[in-house]
Amino acid sequence: MAENPFFAPSTLPYRLPNFAEIQEEHYLPAFERGMADHLREVETIAGDPDPATFTNTVEALERSGQILKRTSTVFFSIASSDATDGIREIESEISPKLTKHSDAIHLNRALYERIKQVATDDPEEAWLLEKYREDFVRAGADLSEFEQERLKEINEELSRLATAFSQNLLTASTASALVIEDVKELDGLSESAIKAIEKDGKYSLPLLNFTNQPALAELTDRQTRRKLYELSVNRAPENFDLAVRMATLRAERAALLGYPSHAAYSVADQTAKTTDAVEEMLGKLVGPAVANARREAEALSEQAGFPIEPWDWSFYAEKVRKARYDFDSSELRPYFELNRVLKDGVFHAAGELYGITFAERDDLVGYHPDVQIFEVFNADGSQLGLFVFDPYARPTKRGGAWMNNLVDQSHLFGDLPVVMNNLNVTKPAKGPALLTFDEVNTAFHEFGHALHGLFSNVRFPRVSGTEVPRDFVEYPSQVNEMWATWPSVLANFAKHHETGEPVPAELLEKMKAAEKFNQGFATVEYLAATLLDWAWHKLAPGETVEDAEAFEAAALERAGIAFELVRPRYRTNYFAHIFSSGVGGYSAGYYSYVWSEVLDAESVEWFKENDGLKRDNGDHFRSTLLSVGGSMDVMAAFRDFRGRDPRIEPLLERRGLLT
Repeated sequence: MAENPFFAPSTLPYRLPNFAEIQEEHYLPAFERGMADHLREVETIAGDPDPATFTNTVEALERSGQILKRTSTVFFSIASSDATDGIREIESEISPKLTKHSDAIHLNRALYERIKQVATDDPEEAWLLEKYREDFVRAGADLSEFEQERLKEINEELSRLATAFSQNLLTASTASALVIEDVKELDGLSESAIKAIEKDGKYSLPLLNFTNQPALAELTDRQTRRKLYELSVNRAPENFDLAVRMATLRAERAALLGYPSHAAYSVADQTAKTTDAVEEMLGKLVGPAVANARREAEALSEQAGFPIEPWDWSFYAEKVRKARYDFDSSELRPYFELNRVLKDGVFHAAGELYGITFAERDDLVGYHPDVQIFEVFNADGSQLGLFVFDPYARPTKRGGAWMNNLVDQSHLFGDLPVVMNNLNVTKPAKGPALLTFDEVNTAFHEFGHALHGLFSNVRFPRVSGTEVPRDFVEYPSQVNEMWATWPSVLANFAKHHETGEPVPAELLEKMKAAEKFNQGFATVEYLAATLLDWAWHKLAPGETVEDAEAFEAAALERAGIAFELVRPRYRTNYFAHIFSSGVGGYSAGYYSYVWSEVLDAESVEWFKENDGLKRDNGDHFRSTLLSVGGSMDVMAAFRDFRGRDPRIEPLLERRGLLT
């Protein structure tokens, strides 16, 4: 394995991983060597006879484990984006080993004692030092030897369970797909959408990773809608038992670490700090949201002429939207061609706001033929980083959309960032990919994460880019959504894919008028998932759950969010954010999206007050907030940007919940 590409830093521009050389057989040897080298480096740091300093302890830890870092970063990116059977086997084998490896470092008493002895007067060093101390304490460094052994057992089992949950879900996206033999049952879908799912004379609609499948808004056949919906909410039933076990283990681990629940443990190092703060914020939203959704349901049933069922909601929401606002969202699709949305929309807005430019690098190779790579430059022409774009759905890609780093920016290593965006757009059999407005919004959202990574300007990789509290990380990405409907940006990308004609002004006006319609549904769907996550992770140590589905129903009822027509955006069995490997870090943290949206709504208001899409505004947002990553208190960074603490009223106004 002398030729293993992970054993040395990549020589490609920006240290982009050499995907042309990386093979599946490289991963396990690289993981094994990476973990062994990392442990040796840590032992050297822990056993250093010199007095502990920031340089020989904390900075040395930042420099350690580079082979493991390179391998893990690439592997888990591929495990999400292109998980072959071979990748899944490796993931099952390596995940518990990585958990054991992490415990071996964080539970190293000699190392922890050295970290406690370090002192520094440098503010950035002091902040990082506190992060390290917090990491070790939260990982169990202060526990007794007996308690640490039990903690290791819990962590290893959780790792195995999360991997199994993730892999069950990936399998279910195709195994539970709706298979149709008579194309008439797909009436309402576009010709290109039907061609994209045809194979051997049958039509297969794979499940995206949330309850309300997009096709439900278009399918005219009610029985087809019902079958698709029921497949969606009942997929991967084996995951219910895994979720129960994971929630139980997390409660036990929280007790070991001195917390009354996993939720309390989870929020302690977030901006929320306490469970009371989270529950107070959620409590302000539940009542108005449910009332709003019930009013919407009445309008939908009136439109349908009968009491609707959950699988009818999206279909009749489009009917009501058209009747009330003369707006049919499908009319927008021809104006949202993928490449134009990306280059003339997402990139254009970033160029106007921040002065950055993009150049496609056809000479650089991604991990899949669908991947595009762009070099990004600052306004003065200096290099900023690389942007890797993977837009299309495939059976080996998990559902949803996300951003992650392939290379973290840091002055310590002299590295510029390499960031990725993954979407799940259906790839057409031929012709251009035409997006829904939701998919357009998602593209802008994920690029907001990308900008957070690209603009990072920090010394240490531990606090680079999006390495911020989980309930803050969604904030910059949500702010970036505002440019999707900014008039000058829309005019630049919303053009008919055949004629080049701009989207009609009256159609845009109708879209804006209809924006707050169905917000009751959207808010209840989200809050139901949030409160379900919260219920699982407020379990007390030793508390048992006999029936996961009954627990789910009771939790929603207790929270006042149970509404038979609007199920949670994610039910327990496919709630990847909180139970799946790779993305399970949102356990007791799905509230983060609406917590971040409070900051987002405030920031959108600020941009509008200051004339919107202007370089001065972008430079202010970049310098005060996006560039600092996690190198300082993020709420102090918010105050530097906004000039005051956030208020909830702009969010309530946005979601139509003030009355």
